[in-house]
Amino acid sequence: MRHRLSGRKLGRPTGHRMLMLRNMTTDLLRNESMKTTDSKAKEVRKMAEKVITLGKKGTLHHRRQASALLTDEYVVKKVFEELGDRYQDRNGGYTRITKLGPRKGDASEMAVLELV
Repeated sequence: MRHRLSGRKLGRPTGHRMLMLRNMTTDLLRNESMKTTDSKAKEVRKMAEKVITLGKKGTLHHRRQASALLTDEYVVKKVFEELGDRYQDRNGGYTRITKLGPRKGDASEMAVLELV
């Protein structure tokens, strides 16, 4: 499954960036909340919303697409059995970003990304 992301490169080579975002998306869907930088949260939000939409559709084809993106089969199962049902009557907007302010070490803008 090819994903078109915006111009945010996050200071990493393409392969590293894509795997990092896949892992962060998997962690978000597993734990339903995460603390990260604001720019990473915005990128992870895009991927997570697309995966939850696949979970709402629920076909084998969509399950395989989600499985190609996520790094844990348990999380794929959770998306299709729990999250797909939870957001069935909601048209997008499954996540919320709450800004926390600058990080102490390097003043990067921090945020909490969570499922609504």
